[in-house]
Amino acid sequence: METLEQRLGYHFRNQALLNQALTHPSLTHEKQRYHEDNQRLEFLGDAVLQLVITEYLYAHFPKDQEGRLTKLRARLVSRDALTTRAQALDLGRHLLMGRGEEASGGRTRASTLADAFEAIIGAIYLDSDFETARDFVLRETRAALEHVREAPVDINPKGQLQEILQSIAMRGPIYEVVSATGPEHAKTFVVEVRWEGSALGHGTGSSKQAAEVEAAKDALDGKVWEEE
Repeated sequence: METLEQRLGYHFRNQALLNQALTHPSLTHEKQRYHEDNQRLEFLGDAVLQLVITEYLYAHFPKDQEGRLTKLRARLVSRDALTTRAQALDLGRHLLMGRGEEASGGRTRASTLADAFEAIIGAIYLDSDFETARDFVLRETRAALEHVREAPVDINPKGQLQEILQSIAMRGPIYEVVSATGPEHAKTFVVEVRWEGSALGHGTGSSKQAAEVEAAKDALDGKVWEEE
């Protein structure tokens, strides 16, 4: 836990809160004994996260109306975004879960990682105060916050690619992981997007989701389907 706290940049006064934030519900089901899991903390952490991001967007995008602010917030608190943050912190390695859940890939499951990240926020909030939790959220999302100022929120490469291809053949693209290299907390994924038996593009990212987006961008640039 000391290594994880170093990654978090926060030392828990109440270690039980950190343990709870990392406890998956499957542990109770498998052990047939009650363990306080992270679902309540995830519920609390989600509310703290939403408020912090909303407050930031309200202050830094003074000319934007509610609709655009809502889209920006959705992008910043999406499952993909939270999963990426959890992976960077290597939360999967520290999760406490049942053997069945672990055997089925629970430590790398996007929903599990996203929930754990929100639970960590909730735990920090209870262990300290809102200001400390806000500092943690802003620190962990700094790169995404900076990026969202530059990249138009309405551009969705995967959605755009799917719409184009389905208009041609009523079938969407398929994304396949070509490779996943590096340590668990800092993996690099390479994804290939295929359609109708042809490779349309490749993408690299720190998560499968990010690599898929890059692959979609590559496909949109190449427009291989127009050559066939």
